[in-house]
Amino acid sequence: MKIDIILAGVGGQGIISIAAAIGYAAVESNLYLKQSEVHGMSQRGGEIQSHLRVSDKEVHSDLTPQGSADMIISVEPMESLRYLPWLSPDGWLITNTKPFINVPNYPDINLVLKEIESFPNHITLDADDIARKLGSARSANIVMLGAASPFIEIPYEKLENGIRGIFSRKGDKIIKQNLDSMMAGKEFTKNYLSETSKV
Repeated sequence: MKIDIILAGVGGQGIISIAAAIGYAAVESNLYLKQSEVHGMSQRGGEIQSHLRVSDKEVHSDLTPQGSADMIISVEPMESLRYLPWLSPDGWLITNTKPFINVPNYPDINLVLKEIESFPNHITLDADDIARKLGSARSANIVMLGAASPFIEIPYEKLENGIRGIFSRKGDKIIKQNLDSMMAGKEFTKNYLSETSKV
């Protein structure tokens, strides 16, 4: 088992929480894990990315070679395109469709989404809207983790334990909100795969 993930978004969107939940689940599953530091302008609104590598064998580098990532999990649509050179030809591009417009020349979102949807293996969802409807507007990142969960070769209950672990200090209400958000993302992908008959 080996999975290489690129996490992408902008500062303040919760990329670190996604990585922490996966990392917690990986350790609990007795897997090896390496993560690169967050690169880019990690203050709120600045672009960021991180490499996350999980394996049942020792991982020697924390950086994923270009063209070999199994998935990109992006909380911002334009940022998902920035890291396409790292994605393998049969990898999955999993991205939020809600733009974070942090530059004056942000491209037409319809063109961005058209480019994303031209990639054969993609999952696009408005994670912000899903999170808001669940009453947890700040958990769009966890919705994205849920949407990616069917492709992460770690038992789902371990990811749930990861959520419990990283939000343990915030109380049962916040834990439940995030568990519900992750499940909503998972169900979105499950329904998409069922409708499109993708394996």
